[in-house]
Amino acid sequence: MKKLFAALLALTMTLSLAACGGTQSGGAASNAGSAAQSASGSAATGSWAPDGPVNLIVAYKAGNGTDQTARILAQYAEKYVGQTIVIDNVDGGSGSIGWSKLADADADGMTIGFLNLPNFNSSIVNELGTYTVDDFKAICNHVTETSIVVVRADETRFTTLDELVAYAKEHDGELKASTNGAQASNHIGAQAFANSAGFTYIDLPQGNTADELLSLRGGEADFCVVKVADISSMKSEVKVLGAFSKERLDEEGFEDVPTLGELGYYDQWLGSSRCIVAPAGVSDEVIAFYEAAFKAAMEDPEYLAAAASFKTDFKDAAATGALIAQQQTFTESLDDAFWGN
Repeated sequence: MKKLFAALLALTMTLSLAACGGTQSGGAASNAGSAAQSASGSAATGSWAPDGPVNLIVAYKAGNGTDQTARILAQYAEKYVGQTIVIDNVDGGSGSIGWSKLADADADGMTIGFLNLPNFNSSIVNELGTYTVDDFKAICNHVTETSIVVVRADETRFTTLDELVAYAKEHDGELKASTNGAQASNHIGAQAFANSAGFTYIDLPQGNTADELLSLRGGEADFCVVKVADISSMKSEVKVLGAFSKERLDEEGFEDVPTLGELGYYDQWLGSSRCIVAPAGVSDEVIAFYEAAFKAAMEDPEYLAAAASFKTDFKDAAATGALIAQQQTFTESLDDAFWGN
């Protein structure tokens, strides 16, 4: 049974990653309307609907990439949820403090939140919190972001990925990379890049992506790995040297960024998913309500226009649950050899 489940998870992940590249836009106006009718219809027929402001926990500080994308979604989802959505930034512990608060919240549907994969999974592996994947119930996926290697815009020692690798090899173990936490998603990216290119570096864990980028821009770090949406407000301050994708990114301004694979380095997709979940005890009616409401919001033409700077990647509750489980398996597979121990 375990082997069958693992095979099904692998198949689900393969299919979901194949769909990561595109924003959901086909038939947006009609689909949004029908989904909205479904969500409002549930309440009208006596099914569950929130009866007050909805608390949406983001386990990072305001201004972080997750916070920015969550606020855009919340703005346009309110008309489908039928209530105000209040963003609750609970920063600290590489996300674990926010996820602990979410796991402990009342299972009444009035508190939901974001899980950042694989950061969430890494926090379990590193025992940063007492929760497990079973303490959450998937609603949907919002964003799937590709990882990228960035340096400061005014960096002169290396202006291409090959030049960065050459410099790193000549000064092995000297370059510093800021990350969003020990063994978190951007640390995984930096390590995968360094392993494939054959150099070592000094890790500067910051606990979140906003501080990671601040460390880079302030000159403390030499390079870092982040996700595309993380630099949307600071494109003039950083230079993107490479992307962890199979094909070149199609976002505006990234068309000329080479993939790591085409340069002979890490040749697999790597990145992060931002998915919405509820505490494990909520009813299936709660999940169905939010799943329909957020699907409608993510297909709304006005939302899509506002969210043009990042890739919306809706996945339903079942697919999102499988993705969380798959990322847990992936994170647990990163052994001492991967981390250079």
